[in-house]
Amino acid sequence: MNADFGAPKEHAGGLQQRRALYQPRLPPCLQGPTVRAEYGDATTTIDPSCAHVLAQAFPNTFGQPLVSFVAPADAAAEERPPIRVGVVFSGRQSPGGHNVVWGLHDALKAYNPQSVLYGFVGGTEGLFANKTLEITDDVLASYKNQGGFDLLGRSIDQIRTTKQVSSAMATCHSLNLDGLVIIGGVTSNSDAAQLAETLIQNNCKTKVVGVPVSLNGDLKNQFVETTVGFDTVCKVNSQLVSNVCLDAISAGKYYYFVRLMGRKASHVAFECALQSHPNMLILGEEVALSKLTLMEIINKICDGVQARAELGKYHGVLVIPEGLIESIPEMYALIQEINILHNNNVPVAEMSSQLSPWAAALFQFLPPFIRRELLLHQESDNSAQLSQIDTEQLLAHLVETEMIKRTKEGRYKGRKFSSVCHFFGYQARGSIPSNFDCDYAYALGRISLHMIAAGLTGYMATVANLKDPVDKWRCAAAPLTAMMSLKRHLRGPGAIPIGKPSIHPSPIDLKGKAYELLREKASSFLLDDFYRTPGGIQFEGPGSDAKPITLTIENQDYVGDIEILKECLSKGALGRSSRRPSVPCYQ
Repeated sequence: MNADFGAPKEHAGGLQQRRALYQPRLPPCLQGPTVRAEYGDATTTIDPSCAHVLAQAFPNTFGQPLVSFVAPADAAAEERPPIRVGVVFSGRQSPGGHNVVWGLHDALKAYNPQSVLYGFVGGTEGLFANKTLEITDDVLASYKNQGGFDLLGRSIDQIRTTKQVSSAMATCHSLNLDGLVIIGGVTSNSDAAQLAETLIQNNCKTKVVGVPVSLNGDLKNQFVETTVGFDTVCKVNSQLVSNVCLDAISAGKYYYFVRLMGRKASHVAFECALQSHPNMLILGEEVALSKLTLMEIINKICDGVQARAELGKYHGVLVIPEGLIESIPEMYALIQEINILHNNNVPVAEMSSQLSPWAAALFQFLPPFIRRELLLHQESDNSAQLSQIDTEQLLAHLVETEMIKRTKEGRYKGRKFSSVCHFFGYQARGSIPSNFDCDYAYALGRISLHMIAAGLTGYMATVANLKDPVDKWRCAAAPLTAMMSLKRHLRGPGAIPIGKPSIHPSPIDLKGKAYELLREKASSFLLDDFYRTPGGIQFEGPGSDAKPITLTIENQDYVGDIEILKECLSKGALGRSSRRPSVPCYQ
């Protein structure tokens, strides 16, 4: 265990010191020690066909109402007992995570100065072992508005096994916690839902709430418009991609293959493409929908290279998500076979010989470096180590091979194809967060305290209407079970869902406004070198409050739509309303 967790940071330059002085802005409803809450009707779940399974799996927390925090409560004479809360980083580090802790701490002390906040050192392993650091003003001073998760650290990012859940419950009992705040993405919040249910079943008073913090931006549904960290990561990566675009057009002789983070969904690559305008973007969702094979993707890229060569252009930039390789049907099937061998403890050296005939043929077709990477041990969630698989190099290698073939066949008469490969992943994870992520994370931290004070458990802190200024944000708490569903294994008509209820990564909506905009611009991006240079993150000035393009294009104010619907129904004027409530998009 690192003994330096919680120690003051050494600020290397003036930027970090200035950022520490930034005071996050708050929605009006959070500008007080307590809030007034409104409780809605009972919720169901994203996939109604799974409702009965979820009701059985979560008998105490399924169907809870949506809660809206509408205004500061008048609590001048109210006696508020001190609250004891624990907080844990349970997902991959994402810019803004420290501000969640800061907002939680400030709300806790405003509620009652005697309240205590414990941070679990070393992530979930620290939670299991009851290794804590008391969060104070002095401890927080060096971490306000700063990147990384180094205040507390993180580890295996799961609270799943019976032993892990029992250890977490024992820690909650030992510290007499009123609440436990779990900061993370889809997997961490799925675990939070199960832990909340288990604690109720075991008469443990600790309330469990989740906070959506994930650089991948894939924890997205009608309640969650985006996650903390996504904006910052996309801004940093967009600057890097735009730098590469300008380098490409300057030299005029290289194709840059750039892989960006994004596992099951391609949100980061999608947003960065809208911000920087690379020549080509291949989304995993497009590949999965069209069932494109690896060689079909290669031919698509080669056709683009050839079209540009006809215009005298021998450079370009291609962007892909790290999860692309799992979206290719035959590659996904190969990875699944390898995962089964891992689960059966087959030694890595023997795996290639135990693959099925077709999988073995595909495996041997791949370059040696990809073979080695595919055989790497799995992540903690039993998935392939996608960040370690150099998909961009695989594509560049196969494109070069195909372009040589086309040249020999006389189909291509341009210059020799040359490529440069990049993976932009960890460069953005520890970035100083944008103003948007600072504000959003701080607000979610404060909401978490009010959820615990209200006795809510099995909920996620949410903020809606994020595309508008902070003073128009809508703060709420949504049941975690309302975001859950079962993975479907389709084995013919009438097949029933199989699997464990979970919050699943939300893919890009290929029928949405943002995707429609991308398709409209695709031809121009490919041929016109319509590069855009957004520059670095702006903390002051006219660009400092810029938000993700995908967030501003889509209309996702679900909470606002509910309020409009209620108002219309109360007036009996639904048919005459000038603004009809939109139908929520269930992803």
